[in-house]
Amino acid sequence: MNIPSDLKYTKSDEWVNPSDGKMGLTDYAQGQLSDIVFVEVLVSVDDTISAGDAIASVESVKAAAEIYAPVGGKVIAVNEDLADAPETMNSDPFGAGWLVQVEISEEGDLMDAAAYEKYCEERE
Repeated sequence: MNIPSDLKYTKSDEWVNPSDGKMGLTDYAQGQLSDIVFVEVLVSVDDTISAGDAIASVESVKAAAEIYAPVGGKVIAVNEDLADAPETMNSDPFGAGWLVQVEISEEGDLMDAAAYEKYCEERE
């Protein structure tokens, strides 16, 4: 399980990069969902979101899931490439598989990598 130390994490398995505001679904979560076959981003550029708002919906061969914003702020970019290549969330969840980028104005309840790793281990 990949848990980059420079990111922050939520108990609902989202990550955020505090330095650039990109966010997405963790490696742990994409592994639990299995093969992601559909991604719908629910927010648009210039929207203002709050931590905990639904930002995307994903469907896999196993289940459907909502993805929630780990932080709040103004949306400055949406990863449009995921509509045509949802499997990128499986193959590169912390790189090309990002969902939304925001100018961070509010932090949610976030964990560092060590705390998130411990949280994931407790659930297995």
